[in-house]
Amino acid sequence: MLRSLRFQLPALFLLAVVIAGLVSAAIALRLFREYAESRARAQAYQELGREANGLTQLYGQQAGLRLLSADRLELATGDRIFYQPRARGLDPFPGQRPAFTPLPRGVLSASARIPPRGRFFVFRPPGTEHKLLAVARPLQVGRRVFGTLVVAKPETVLAQRWLALIERLLLAFIGGVLVAAAFAWYLSRRITTPVLQLSAAADKVARGSYDVDVPSGGAGEIGMLADRFGVMASRLAESEALERNFLMTVTHELRTPLTAIRGHVEALREGLVTDEEARLASLTVIAEESERLERLVGDVLDLAKLDAHRFTVLREEVDMERLVDRAFTTFSEEARRRGIEYAVDLQARPVIVSDGDRVLQIISNLLANAFRWTPDGGRVGLELSATDGTVYVAVDDTGPGVPPSERERIFRPFWTRDGGGTGLGLAIARELAGALGGRIQLESSAERGSRFELVLPARPG
Repeated sequence: MLRSLRFQLPALFLLAVVIAGLVSAAIALRLFREYAESRARAQAYQELGREANGLTQLYGQQAGLRLLSADRLELATGDRIFYQPRARGLDPFPGQRPAFTPLPRGVLSASARIPPRGRFFVFRPPGTEHKLLAVARPLQVGRRVFGTLVVAKPETVLAQRWLALIERLLLAFIGGVLVAAAFAWYLSRRITTPVLQLSAAADKVARGSYDVDVPSGGAGEIGMLADRFGVMASRLAESEALERNFLMTVTHELRTPLTAIRGHVEALREGLVTDEEARLASLTVIAEESERLERLVGDVLDLAKLDAHRFTVLREEVDMERLVDRAFTTFSEEARRRGIEYAVDLQARPVIVSDGDRVLQIISNLLANAFRWTPDGGRVGLELSATDGTVYVAVDDTGPGVPPSERERIFRPFWTRDGGGTGLGLAIARELAGALGGRIQLESSAERGSRFELVLPARPG
């Protein structure tokens, strides 16, 4: 459970959100702390100033009348009220001094001049540990100042307002985490569901069942993975089909010459062939079928060596004119027998440095493919040219052409369009061309047939 992607994705996402939130909150608190405290202090002083102004006006206007007690005023305002006479013998409230708490000594001088707008200060009353924010305003009747009225409140109100800000940030943080958790859960489901489906499909493929329903991952990397998995499954299915076809084809290709060889050997061994001419014909058949078997086994071995990169390429001077003539002569008899128009066009006579036997094998494979698909009475052409240090050997035929969907597939091992042959000729030709530093190009259409062109460098790179 803890190691599953469905758990780890939202967990990591939430962890990142929590860390980002904590870092952001710490930075925000650090940046706004001084600003918030100064703002709260200014607001507290403003409130105290309004209260002090109202109280001094009230007592100044109603001097000598019966006023509210100080206890009631402190209870109503929630603040502490202090009073300090300016000098002895000056009493705006004869016979009914307001019972305000005397201002502690040393906080303000009795003779200190208090501006009309008030004085803002902080002090700690004796016997207490908490500081008070205070505003002092002159208490006057008419134009005569009798003392100072001080309204104060604990400095802890600043911390209370700061705590209120922290509570709001905490609520916002919790809300953000909940939203992030819901989004992470949805995101993990969105990502892991196609991954789990791909995993189930991979299990089926591992069991040899390639006909699987590949989930669509939509856009992005998951979608690309699903598409590639689908291509892989189809390629595996195709490879398995090609392997079965190859085994059947190779079995047939091996059995046919072996049957012929066995029949002629039995006839010769049992003395059923007594005529010298018939005996020579049997030996010829045995030799031809043996060569056929040797070619088939050689093709399989060449492909295996090329796939394993265990192929050795010789470096020698190769007369391309002689090599093309040799390849051309090999198929001359077949062309005459089938009535195929067969011609060679030598536009250049280059000498290159390469592996002559492998170049001849490539050209022979291309010619064999052309004769296989060209109908009787058609045309096959062989052309040699060279330009700027590059040699071109082209084989043209008037066969049915290769559809665009099959132009890459025909170079895969064991694949044939009609199910006949081994499907190794073109595959070996392309691999050999690549090993020699060249390539094979294909141009094809249903009207003109196909043109396979071998492109080789005159000198190895």
